[in-house]
Amino acid sequence: MKRKVLSVLLSTAMVASLLVGCGSGSTESASGSDSSAATESADTTEAASDTAAADSASGEVQEITWMFWDDLNATEDLISLGYKDVVDRFNADYEGVYHVTPVTTNLEEYYTKLNALVASGQTPDVFIVSPGPNLDAYVEPGVAADLTDYLKQDGWMDTFNGGEGAFSQQTYDGKIYAVPLNIAAACVFYNTEMFANAGIDTMPTDWDGMMDACQKLQDAGYTPLTISAGTAWCLSMLAGYLCDAEGVDLDAIDAGTAHWTDPNVVSATNKMLEISKYFQPTAAGDTNDVATANFYNEEAAMLIQGSWAIAQINGSNPDFESKCGVFAFPGTDGRVIAKSDSLAMSSTTEHPEAVIAFMKYFTDDTAQKYTAEVGGKIPVTTVEYDTSAAPAQLAYVMDVFSNAKSTFGFYNESLASTEAGSTFDDAMVSIYLGTPVEEGLQTIEDFYVNNVWQ
Repeated sequence: MKRKVLSVLLSTAMVASLLVGCGSGSTESASGSDSSAATESADTTEAASDTAAADSASGEVQEITWMFWDDLNATEDLISLGYKDVVDRFNADYEGVYHVTPVTTNLEEYYTKLNALVASGQTPDVFIVSPGPNLDAYVEPGVAADLTDYLKQDGWMDTFNGGEGAFSQQTYDGKIYAVPLNIAAACVFYNTEMFANAGIDTMPTDWDGMMDACQKLQDAGYTPLTISAGTAWCLSMLAGYLCDAEGVDLDAIDAGTAHWTDPNVVSATNKMLEISKYFQPTAAGDTNDVATANFYNEEAAMLIQGSWAIAQINGSNPDFESKCGVFAFPGTDGRVIAKSDSLAMSSTTEHPEAVIAFMKYFTDDTAQKYTAEVGGKIPVTTVEYDTSAAPAQLAYVMDVFSNAKSTFGFYNESLASTEAGSTFDDAMVSIYLGTPVEEGLQTIEDFYVNNVWQ
């Protein structure tokens, strides 16, 4: 199968369609949204009842498993709690016919444990994935099933913003292998009170402004920035923004006409080191959860993270919402890192109809309204939601999206392979920990020489 390298997550046109699909905060729209959600929920339940009636004669419950990267019974993350509600609704509606059991782990170990299950022939019936090589790795060996025909049945695809276009980053060789659940953008979250106390009246729009803000925050006695350098993708997300701002062309690198040792990559990496002096002292050992907690516990003024963090921030410290602002990462000329969580189906599942029924619960109006109004992520369907009920940070993220010229993906999900992404991640962490910039970048260059440019 031909590899499709993903350097762009959402086209500008898709961003526009997402914004058009979002509902108004007016009373009328809120009422209409509630009505449509109720109708959708009723339709889903009725469909489940019809299936139950048709299949009950078999007398055997079809058991499926779903693998996810959070503990649904211990989490405070609002998106994860929404997923728990999906599981509970599905199991209640299909009682006696279908039943799903979650298989959970933490984010850092997710792909390691998923891959171990795949290797042992115990692939979960449904599993969460990200677009790019992390999905590619399951498409090429035939682990993920083709979902195209299922999506085209009963108008399911038509419920998504952009129709078939919503699946551009889940499509390989003309076939769709995953269903997106939400859209998130990587932004800079900031403590409005700390910024005001430090005398920062306007948000940074370029690199010099960002560095000036960091220095003012430090002078005011605050830790300017919290980040997990112990979780490689967090640091490489920052590096990806800096590389893009320096004009690094991933297509040219893939073609071998540009290199990881070029001056613009060196400049981006040096900027990562420059801003790292404003990280919290424990950044090297902090996990992503700890780094995020540093922000919502007001131990640092800024957090560079995806808008999925809204659910974690508000779920863990609801009182902090009023102090939590958001602005676009500065200096990128209107480009924003964006991504979506997606669901894939095992090609070896014995119960594909149960899996598809389960997937549909994630994209019904009840789940998608929750995604926006509680979780603070952008829904993938045309559902209307009450913006006045949604977290305040979502409006800021939507503003970032509306002003974006284009979007691109995480670097570790946009390179030539999963291994290439991991090599980039590891190099950025190594450089942060003290490896000379040129030496660290050479490890990525060597990987491409040996594995990509042959």
